[in-house]
Amino acid sequence: MRLLLLEDDLILGEALRDFLRSEGHVIDWFPRLLEASAALHNEPYDALLVDWQLPDGSGLDWIRGLRARGVTTPMLMMTARDLLSDRIRGLDGGADDYLVKPFPPEEMVARLRAVRRRSAGVVSPRLRFGGVEVDLNARIVYLDGGPVDLTQREWSIFEALVHRAGRIVPRGELEALILGFGAELASNALEVHISAIRRKLGRELIETVRGLGYRVPR
Repeated sequence: MRLLLLEDDLILGEALRDFLRSEGHVIDWFPRLLEASAALHNEPYDALLVDWQLPDGSGLDWIRGLRARGVTTPMLMMTARDLLSDRIRGLDGGADDYLVKPFPPEEMVARLRAVRRRSAGVVSPRLRFGGVEVDLNARIVYLDGGPVDLTQREWSIFEALVHRAGRIVPRGELEALILGFGAELASNALEVHISAIRRKLGRELIETVRGLGYRVPR
């Protein structure tokens, strides 16, 4: 997943960024609302991780504003506020989930997977596309019952398409989802990776919609 992390504590932010990257996710980390808002305006994200109290405002107010503008991206609030009334405010304010600091990063990743599945309308973490089965939790792909080894970049591309199954994903959006903020991809790199996925899982799994993008049929 490509994630936006909004956290002003440098030690915690760095630790979360490094852990999430070690799990294979793409992370854009910002300590202030102004920077995060600018990034969200220009870049696509699979989920947002938002601290409540920030140097330039309230993360909860920011979430409320995004929801009011129709932003449907999954949002997980992270805060030291542990009162029941605070949790209710956070969830009623638009957060999909609520984590009280300190928390194990493994729990955060599990909650992210859960809210991402719900937002995509996916009930089970295991999905099937013909002879291909995907375990989103374990990050494993099976072809006719046998595991298939995908590189980290191949997995990132395939996961992005699977979460948007049935929808055409434009090339630019797909590139942005698998890269970090300001990163660049070689002109033909996306096609190379998609060709590799097709060789491993079957050519019919990923459709090329000419002039529009790519799609994994439901």
